[in-house]
Amino acid sequence: MELHSLEVFLAVVAEKSFSRAAQKVYRTQPAVSLALQRLEQELGEKLIDRGPKDFTLTDAGRAVVEYAHRFVHLQQEMQDSLAELRDNSAGRLTIGANESATLYLLGHVERYRELYPKVKVQIRRSLSSRIPNELLDGDLELGVISYDPGHDRLQSKVIYSDSLVFVVSPRHALAKRRSVSIKELAGETFIAHNVVSPYREIVVRTFRENHVPLQIEIEMPTIETIRKLVQSNLGVAFLPRMCVEQDIEQKLLAEVHVKEMHLERKIRLVYPTRRALSHAAKAFLELVG
Repeated sequence: MELHSLEVFLAVVAEKSFSRAAQKVYRTQPAVSLALQRLEQELGEKLIDRGPKDFTLTDAGRAVVEYAHRFVHLQQEMQDSLAELRDNSAGRLTIGANESATLYLLGHVERYRELYPKVKVQIRRSLSSRIPNELLDGDLELGVISYDPGHDRLQSKVIYSDSLVFVVSPRHALAKRRSVSIKELAGETFIAHNVVSPYREIVVRTFRENHVPLQIEIEMPTIETIRKLVQSNLGVAFLPRMCVEQDIEQKLLAEVHVKEMHLERKIRLVYPTRRALSHAAKAFLELVG
């Protein structure tokens, strides 16, 4: 059933005249009569009893009028909703990120909400290693990771450059040192994130290449708990600078440069190349671009 036929029918009902209805919908009178005949044939019901001077709606016609108004209103609502999406006056933006990557989004999300306050923003916590597949499967629109996904169906852009820093408690014996050699860390108790990441692998490999034992004796599920344990002098850790910058400034943690370690983190916004993005997602890409 075509919506146009229902619109013609409503025009005939409103004008109580085929000729006036034809003028209203910018059609000829025969075209209006034909559209109404086709609608009646499709529904299998007579909608109008035509008299010599007037016509009367049948019971079926009165029922169809009610539903036709609903269809027309729904079409208008759909058009209004799509217009709002195009103007970013509505919609939803879903971004996948792990715990630390979420911090890199805060400033961007704040600016985005200032520009598009009616768009609902959802940051979904996910393992960084799973985000590329979740993007390809359509579970996420955008993702934030700290490595190049290396997939021809994904595109990424660097939105932040950070580094891993070695931190200790202010009470630790190395806290007053500006730099140390990796060999001096042989006896230290390391606290590590228990999520596999490229940067954990780099740390492990660097210790191995320098023939220094890496004693990971505590593993925690969140960076927040690692920070707290290091502050309590229960161990030392390599953490993203952005996650500990404030603690270092407030002297809750001390940063010590490790001469053999130069770990830069490039935070990337990732999105599919072969799937159309929503207007909300396109606006976010423009914002961070």
